[in-house]
Amino acid sequence: MDLEKHAQPAPAEPAKAAPAPPAELPALRASDADRDRIADILRDALAEGRLDATEHSERIDAVYRAKTVAELEPLVKDLPVHGDRPRPAAAAGPRETLETDTPVDAENMIAVFSSSTRKGRWRVGRRTNAFALFGNVEIDLTEALFEQRLTVINATAIFGNVEVRVPENLSLRGSGTGIFGNFEVHTLEAGDPEAPVVVVNGYSVFGNIEAKPKRGKLIADLHGRLRKHLGS
Repeated sequence: MDLEKHAQPAPAEPAKAAPAPPAELPALRASDADRDRIADILRDALAEGRLDATEHSERIDAVYRAKTVAELEPLVKDLPVHGDRPRPAAAAGPRETLETDTPVDAENMIAVFSSSTRKGRWRVGRRTNAFALFGNVEIDLTEALFEQRLTVINATAIFGNVEVRVPENLSLRGSGTGIFGNFEVHTLEAGDPEAPVVVVNGYSVFGNIEAKPKRGKLIADLHGRLRKHLGS
């Protein structure tokens, strides 16, 4: 009898399960302050000639359509950041908050079965939210005081009406939708690159949103600067 025992192969170890991929963090929602910061960077780029008026308008439209911080980052990745203004943290975790160095200056105008009007000499905030439900909102900027270059008006009209009137010597842009209604912005491009920019965004449902210049109305101080520049 052969005393040698044939070596038996060692039993194979069970295959280890592949580690589960890390759960993808939810996209960080963009705040109003985040959008304002990006708009400020784009404003500086326009003033410096890094963007032309068309590129600036397209990017501004994208800023106020963006839902997450990750959507904002590509809009300024090819532009410099001035001073201490931070870029948005695209990879921030869901519990992180972004530092803000720009105060939110917003005004709400609401008309529900009523009317709401802003006109005459008044200081325009960075953002105005206008909401009309079976009502009328009138925003007249022809004599207003602009303390910032970019002003955004977010308008919603449901069986209602939102009207925006601006001076003829500023830039007016907009992006919106009319659903069984009307959304109309009469685009303007100011000759002076330092002129204020008003952006009207929004949507109407069985309603009307209209933004256009008021003939013969100019920003007085801007008009004075232009005359001084042309006379020098």
